[in-house]
Amino acid sequence: QVQLVDSGGGEVESGGSLRLSCVASVRNFNTYAMGWFRQPPGKEREFVAGIAYTAYTTKYADSVRGRFTISRDNTKKTVYLQMNNLKPEDTAVYYCRASFNGNWLDSWSQGTQVTVSS
Repeated sequence: QVQLVDSGGGEVESGGSLRLSCVASVRNFNTYAMGWFRQPPGKEREFVAGIAYTAYTTKYADSVRGRFTISRDNTKKTVYLQMNNLKPEDTAVYYCRASFNGNWLDSWSQGTQVTVSS
């Protein structure tokens, strides 16, 4: 069972930046791929970014590519999401999630609210 705790959300103006963190309580964190998802108000949860366990491979949703950067520190069992040039449409609750052997696990972090004002 993977336990995930995220932090770093807040309210910023359009064009601002935030950095989200997600700490995992699991053995062998370096064997898990990790991802960030978000759920905008009134919409379904969607994929934002993912990073392989090696950290050499990343993937982004088209809507955030070039503005968001996912990274990880396996020594700290932490995955980050650096969000730059934030837009009002980035407003959502952000969650992290782990993946093992190509399958997303059912465990989610508790969610952190990001609000971008215009």
